Amino acid sequence: MYRLSFVVLTGLLACLLMVPSDLLAEEAIAENERYSFQEEHDQYGSGKFYQGREIARVMSWHGIDWLERDEREEEERLSLMIEALKLKPGMMVADIGAGSGVITRAVAPLVQPEGKVFALDIQKQMLDALEIKMKELKIDNVVPILGTEDDPNLEPDSIDVAFMVDVYHEFSYPYEMTLALAKSLKPGGRLVFVEYRKEDPKVPILEVHKMSVKQVRKEMAQPEFGLKWKETIDVLPRQHIIIFERIK
Repeated sequence: MYRLSFVVLTGLLACLLMVPSDLLAEEAIAENERYSFQEEHDQYGSGKFYQGREIARVMSWHGIDWLERDEREEEERLSLMIEALKLKPGMMVADIGAGSGVITRAVAPLVQPEGKVFALDIQKQMLDALEIKMKELKIDNVVPILGTEDDPNLEPDSIDVAFMVDVYHEFSYPYEMTLALAKSLKPGGRLVFVEYRKEDPKVPILEVHKMSVKQVRKEMAQPEFGLKWKETIDVLPRQHIIIFERIK
């Protein structure tokens, strides 16, 4: 009797111990199927591919001067992009890949007094530069968040508008990040992509840093994201503004 009980308990324990490893194995298989790697690739790319697109290498914090360049408004018309976001006082907004905070500090006053801007980056040096600038400008409704390559560290159902300006194409884990960002949106919340137009060969940016509307919509079409394409706005000289809405 005791021996039988011992055998049964041992078997149950073995099964329980196997569950986490099985789940990890399934996740590993899913990731292997989701991403592929190629030795021959764009010299400015990562060699990692997702849905037929090569993921670009992440721009280092050493590129802050490029983000802060005086010509940026003329080249990208950030003011028109911000206008297209249709932000209102009281909104909770997430600037994904905020960098040194060029856009963060422009949108923060638009959601005051109750609204906040969650400025997310995966490089602490970027956020350090952002915080210094916010203190200089006395902007107090910005919340810096240090994210990871696969998690923005945002609370579920908390964001009205999450936007990414020239950022998504550099995500090392676009599937995982999109899933997390979609969950962070409130029902009806918007996820906004601003990307250089791959359809236009005259846009003076490296090819691996461009994305077509077709590709963005393809990558957002997975049902688990719960996103619906809302509109594409073409008012910028070099970029698309592609907007999705959380529907569930």
